[in-house]
Amino acid sequence: MTPDTDNRSIPNLISDLVQQLSTLVQTEGRLLRSELTHSAHKAGNGAMEIGAGALLLVAALIVLLQALVVGLANAGLGLGWASLLVGVVVAIIGVVLIKRGTSNMSPAELAPTRTADQLRKDANLAQEQTR
Repeated sequence: MTPDTDNRSIPNLISDLVQQLSTLVQTEGRLLRSELTHSAHKAGNGAMEIGAGALLLVAALIVLLQALVVGLANAGLGLGWASLLVGVVVAIIGVVLIKRGTSNMSPAELAPTRTADQLRKDANLAQEQTR
């Protein structure tokens, strides 16, 4: 038995290789688009569920705060004073959370400092290698 021999020339083999690589890249691109579309739909559904959950939590918080006001009023504090006390405490907590959130979202906090440092080191190393 003789092994199968391929009588194609080197230019033909290279042409076939380029064509197959092109087909592979196109197929991988379609797969990537499909996965990204699926992930986007999943993320959209997750965002809607988070929004609905947040809305329900806000409603629950309002009910619980009202119950706290009623409890303080039943404990002997006037209804107006109980409402004022609960409102002030909740407002202070809200202001603290907003200040912390805005400071955490400052450009200095969000900058990719580790990546920038690594890129700077890589650039320095590349410069040293070219000398």
